[in-house]
Amino acid sequence: MVQQKAFGFWSAVFLGIGSMVGAGIFVLLGEAGAIAGNLVWVSFLFGGVIALLSSYSFAKLAVAYPSRGGMVEYLVQCYNEGIFSGSASVLAYLSAMVAIAMVAKTFGTYAAMLTVGADSLLWVDGFAAGILIVFMLINLAGSSLIARSENFIVITKLTIITLFAVIALFYIRPELLSLKDAPPVLNVFSSIALTFFAYEGFRVITNAAEDMLDPGKLMLRSMITAILLVMALYVLVTFAVFGNLPLPEIIKAQDYALAEAAKPAFGQMGFTIMAIAALISTASSINASLYAVTNITYQMAVNGELPKVYERNVWHSTEGLVVSTMVLIGFVLFLDLTQIAAIGSISILFIHMLVHIGHLFKIEKTGASRTIVVLAIIGTLTAIVLALSYTSKHLPGVGYYLAGGFLLAFAIEVTLRMTTQRVVRKQSPIGILEKVEDKIKHIIQ
Repeated sequence: MVQQKAFGFWSAVFLGIGSMVGAGIFVLLGEAGAIAGNLVWVSFLFGGVIALLSSYSFAKLAVAYPSRGGMVEYLVQCYNEGIFSGSASVLAYLSAMVAIAMVAKTFGTYAAMLTVGADSLLWVDGFAAGILIVFMLINLAGSSLIARSENFIVITKLTIITLFAVIALFYIRPELLSLKDAPPVLNVFSSIALTFFAYEGFRVITNAAEDMLDPGKLMLRSMITAILLVMALYVLVTFAVFGNLPLPEIIKAQDYALAEAAKPAFGQMGFTIMAIAALISTASSINASLYAVTNITYQMAVNGELPKVYERNVWHSTEGLVVSTMVLIGFVLFLDLTQIAAIGSISILFIHMLVHIGHLFKIEKTGASRTIVVLAIIGTLTAIVLALSYTSKHLPGVGYYLAGGFLLAFAIEVTLRMTTQRVVRKQSPIGILEKVEDKIKHIIQ
């Protein structure tokens, strides 16, 4: 009997949009705006271009090496098994976890603003932990339910956000978008790391390669479509927000800037509606990202990079989802995430660059254009250098934080190898599919 696949073209597109929108608008808009000012829309365009280049490289790798582990499998395939690829995989996992925790914090902020009228730390953390548990249970129900719920959530939030942006355009104050008040051009480019981070969720689509109807035809199309749609939405929303609120007010309300920008046109009711949209949007991002993290931890466990507990089945998913959710709750409760956006965006860009460089070693296998892959490398490297240059002046010690993250990933990799006695084995796509065939059938039924 042929198993029904969970993801067609639009389901894959919605999965990508669900992961991107939320982290981009509701988490990073205020922070990117603090750097790029009213030219942040330019930064979103350049961030989108780098995302498009990266999506090409990832799509080609996803078709050549279809795996639930996505980036983790590409690192192992490109650099072979070893400490380097293992440490990079652990760093990718940690970066993804930080990103989800950041979005969960944003959900908690909006939920607290709507219920108690203030972003009290206790309420923010409580709501953030609660939404993580809710979507852990949804993800445990299986990938088909994820696809169906993502379609509904994405359509709902896109409708609300698009209506807000279009109507808010009629209330724009042109002087707020004037070039005479624009920041230095270098600031605009220095914020590209953050705006790229707003698109990074496109990578979630690669984790669905084994649950996709025809990855060869749908993978690249769905990724490009998702990025272009999100790029148009980001530019539209940035014009609406920065044309309605002065920059100082945006920075002051950066955790809920989009909802605050609805007040000039819609009053308090507009704030409430956009806050609800923020809850839907960030919840959708958590939903899609947890699906990806589950796949990453599963593949890392299969490859021997994480304890076997991450591989065990729980209902329609794996125990890795439960363990990851508990770690995420720890991040939410005990970490200050106000500076994590910059650090997380730079580390994600670095991992993307590693994947693209490794892709050059497998270019004959994937059939990708060497020129486009090289452009992806140049784009990510440029964004990293500019971001480091800016943050080193405005966020002292950022280099030490990044170095500490790399050392932590290396220490975790070495410790796991010593304690679990498991060896990472490079697997062919056929071998991977054979190894997880039974589990995939169980998941997508």
